Amino acid sequence: MERVIVVGGGLAGVRAVEALRARGFGGRLTLVGAEPHRPYDRPPLSKAVLAGERDDTTVDASWDALDCELLLGHRATGLRVEDRVLETTAGELPYDGLVIATGAETVRLPGPGRQHVIRTLDDALELRALLVPGARVVIVGAGWIGAEAATTAAKLGCEVTVLEAAPAPLAAALGPELGALTVPWYAEAGVTLRCGVKVSSIEEGGVALVDGEFLAADAVVVGIGVRPSLDWVSGLELADGVVVDASLRTARPEIVAVGDCAAWWSDRYGKRLRVEHWDAALNAPDVAAASLLGEEAVYDDPPYFWSEQFGRMVQYAGHHPGAERMVVRGDPANERSWSVFWLDGDVLRAVLTVASPRDFMQARRLLTAGTPVDAEKLTDLSVPVRNTALAVS
Repeated sequence: MERVIVVGGGLAGVRAVEALRARGFGGRLTLVGAEPHRPYDRPPLSKAVLAGERDDTTVDASWDALDCELLLGHRATGLRVEDRVLETTAGELPYDGLVIATGAETVRLPGPGRQHVIRTLDDALELRALLVPGARVVIVGAGWIGAEAATTAAKLGCEVTVLEAAPAPLAAALGPELGALTVPWYAEAGVTLRCGVKVSSIEEGGVALVDGEFLAADAVVVGIGVRPSLDWVSGLELADGVVVDASLRTARPEIVAVGDCAAWWSDRYGKRLRVEHWDAALNAPDVAAASLLGEEAVYDDPPYFWSEQFGRMVQYAGHHPGAERMVVRGDPANERSWSVFWLDGDVLRAVLTVASPRDFMQARRLLTAGTPVDAEKLTDLSVPVRNTALAVS
């Protein structure tokens, strides 16, 4: 293997480059990135960057020492797997090994009006310029990004309205029952939340709803999800992402995929997962690099992410759909800090905490290790989460 190309200039891309060099790959290495910027972290975009606290989130990487050719501002346009050629706006690039890390792109709504998304650094900087005191900001989608954007816009003195088609915020991620627990947070922050509202189109000067109502806005932010950026890929199996095994390999051993665009097999959960989180982009590339170099490695960490919204740190680890039961620690209706655990039998499958970092850290260790727990003790606030572990005979 003399030449490896990494397609994607995000965190997963740069970590793949670093992992390949750390594992002894000494051949030619090229990173192709669609944006003109060097790889940067995305989580701060909807937080510190949007709030004006940071302008730069560039990943600290020693590019000279990595000896990696950077083709920034160039996109992949096609893939010829039989010829082992990547087609790009910079020309055709032959490869011996290929890392697909092109991430995901935001879903947009119909209509001629300007709609802002928060996916790139340029997106965040452009929107930030509009978040001035008194600005009317309409945010479509009360998911993770929508809530974070609403948090920041409200802090900056904007008049914020959030529209959500589902019956509650975060309904798709957590279910309407848990999502409804976040409804009071919006009112506390002075944000108008309207659920069960469907948008027809984004028009000049505002948002048109399906029922005929028009909401005037100085800025419209759309946060209704993303889809894998794979329109350039052919010759590989795609199913809501590039289909890869537990080692992040495609059916062709010279091609691996990682990050938001990879649909990988999880033995832990017995299903294929596609995870759009920073933690996976940080850690999975090491497994992808090992697999590409012919080593045996498996990626099966419980998915993890966090969100800062309305003065609360929300943390989640695992994968709860299909879990047998859910138990609650604390009183979500009356307390600022609380936790939720999903279990199969006595095995943790996922954990969600609100303003409870200690509970989260202890639960995540139990989750990762697959340690059986006492569900009744989990609900007892006097018992530390780490002490809910059952003795294994």
